[in-house]
Amino acid sequence: MELLHPIFKWLHIIAGITWIGLLYFFNFINGHVAATMDGDTKKKVVPELMPRTLYWFRWGAAWTWVTGVILLYVIFWAGSLSMGESAGNAMFAAETEVTMWAHIMLLITFVAVFLYDFIYKSPLAKNVRVATIVSFALIGCVVYCMKSCAGFEYRAINIHLGAMFGTMMAFNVWFRIWPAQQKIITAIKNGDEIDADDVALAGLRSKHNTYMSVPLIWTMIAAHTTGYEGLLFQCKGMVLLVVIALGWHIVFQFYKKSGKIQGF
Repeated sequence: MELLHPIFKWLHIIAGITWIGLLYFFNFINGHVAATMDGDTKKKVVPELMPRTLYWFRWGAAWTWVTGVILLYVIFWAGSLSMGESAGNAMFAAETEVTMWAHIMLLITFVAVFLYDFIYKSPLAKNVRVATIVSFALIGCVVYCMKSCAGFEYRAINIHLGAMFGTMMAFNVWFRIWPAQQKIITAIKNGDEIDADDVALAGLRSKHNTYMSVPLIWTMIAAHTTGYEGLLFQCKGMVLLVVIALGWHIVFQFYKKSGKIQGF
């Protein structure tokens, strides 16, 4: 396990840089440049540029997720998740009883993506403010249950929240953004009319990934953020909610700035 830890963390970071770097390129640069292109230019550039960038984008997402799950096993799960065992486990304080809640929260970490997808395919998604408030409230519930019900330590809350975001983001890449982009690229290449629903879907889920990415990066450096544990109201999870809100605001400001930058 000690040998696997640094190797997979290294691979995890390389894959993450590839993925998130292209995510920011798409959202803060490429969209604004594409808006300046005429039809002939798009027909020439898009079928050459986008398949190449989306290849690295989606496989960066896949390998970030896979190596992240391996790291979760190596650092938090290995040999210590049998019911009632917690000795030496980074997830729990010493002698903490591992209850069914711990397993439920691990399950939620990876299945919350389906609730997310349901919410943003429902009529609720049309009201951005309400959908955002609901999303933030649900995240708050997850953090509370990890801390108060499952007994997770700060680092465990941190990294499992990141795993939840990362699962949602990887799902968006492979099952929402990539299929929609395939249709868009094919339509541009053939000179056909682009389906507005495909554009809206790819754009919305890419924007969601951008908003989730900043809090996700915080969770990826979880071991270095323990100084903030319990800083707010002596609550181990409260600072994470502040980081999420601050991260979302930072991305909002990035979007505003990206629209103002001009070419020569």
